[in-house]
Amino acid sequence: MPEQSNDYRVVVFGAAGVGKSSLVLRFVRGTFRETYIPTIEDTYRQVISCDKNICTLQITDTTGSHQFPAMQRLSISKGHAFILVYSVTSRQSMEELQPIYDQICQIKGDIQKIPIMLVGNKSDETQRELEASEGEALASKWKCSFMETSAKMNYNVQELFQELLNLEKRRTVSLQVDGKKSKQQKKKDKLKGKCSVM
Repeated sequence: MPEQSNDYRVVVFGAAGVGKSSLVLRFVRGTFRETYIPTIEDTYRQVISCDKNICTLQITDTTGSHQFPAMQRLSISKGHAFILVYSVTSRQSMEELQPIYDQICQIKGDIQKIPIMLVGNKSDETQRELEASEGEALASKWKCSFMETSAKMNYNVQELFQELLNLEKRRTVSLQVDGKKSKQQKKKDKLKGKCSVM
């Protein structure tokens, strides 16, 4: 198990072109780019609250290609939480997550305590190959959480990262740092539990 540190490491996995980088860039920078640029590996950092202390949310955006198995194993062994992304327009992209999920199980052992989100991205697209119910069924089988998102439309992106942090039971992690909350966030707190979004 990774050592307790000031970093909370989230790793984003998924096939090429499913929108991993788009989700991360939308969350960290609030931007979206139409052009597809393949990723080898990028890391983004954001300040969050961790057991009432300030720490760094470190998001590793991994390659969608299978050329770097050692990097994938290292990312899994260092990660605290995982986002497994497929595109609702590609059944194959969902199938490609199985070996990654298996490897997380193999490296992490008991994954009951590991926050994992299965994410169906590109929910704004009309040419679907997968319905939300199929994502829910796979998440139920894997005993993880599920959400559909659209990085393009900024749908459920902030919620995705908030929900992932809510799943962390080993310590209290929150996207909020300064303790000041708007009325809207106070309302969200009542609905969501102990974590809130900045």
